[in-house]
Amino acid sequence: MQLTGDYHTHTIYSHGKGTVLDNAIAAKEKGLKEIAITDHGFEQMAFGIKRKKVPQLICDCREASEKTGVKVYVGMEANLCGVDGRTDMTVNDYKDFDIFLMGIHRFVKFTHIRDMWNMLFVNFFYTILKKEGSKRLIRYNTEAYINSIEKYPIDAVTHLNFLCFCDVAEVAKAARDNGTYIELNSKKVHLSDEELEKVVATGVRFIIDSDAHTADRVGDTKLVDELLSRVPVPRDRIDNIDGRTPHFRFREFKERKL
Repeated sequence: MQLTGDYHTHTIYSHGKGTVLDNAIAAKEKGLKEIAITDHGFEQMAFGIKRKKVPQLICDCREASEKTGVKVYVGMEANLCGVDGRTDMTVNDYKDFDIFLMGIHRFVKFTHIRDMWNMLFVNFFYTILKKEGSKRLIRYNTEAYINSIEKYPIDAVTHLNFLCFCDVAEVAKAARDNGTYIELNSKKVHLSDEELEKVVATGVRFIIDSDAHTADRVGDTKLVDELLSRVPVPRDRIDNIDGRTPHFRFREFKERKL
């Protein structure tokens, strides 16, 4: 499957292995028209991007665009930090970024102790046991996702349900109603076939991303191709293939508000 754009790629600004230019060159070689550099948010304690490095990131993205002809967006994969929906991209950061992704990750500065307990430790506990999370945990994570989607102009939810447990259909409904995409991630197995069927049934729209941490994986869709061979997703609801580019919510929000 040929992507028009890959909107989830990492670089040395967090824990990717390549530079912004490396990713842009790889995108050009694979026929992509645009990419986003979406390193991990500021409150990822192990390898989040530092605010002091954002000006250089912006310069690197502009330079990579000029050198390759590929449109390179400045993005962030923000961390979901609490049940209230807070992420580590603040309103004051909006002016510096073009793409706003959000996902649940480990080892972030969670808002409250109970958020750390549920979103880190309890999720980890059930993951290790290879069991579905408790009903209480599923409600907690689902509420966190929905609150974030409803409060903030998030473009896409990344790797939904990876290393966490939620009601994927309810999250997808919130995404559908607020103009947020559900990402189909080609690095991580994050939705079972049954879960994807439930998500598709909501009518939500999708983007496919590589979640590349090395330049050679930019534009890779192999894992998603295998998933789509088993679960039919209407191609006209995947907005970064067949020459189409997504209608991103964050961009529209900034045009109205900033």
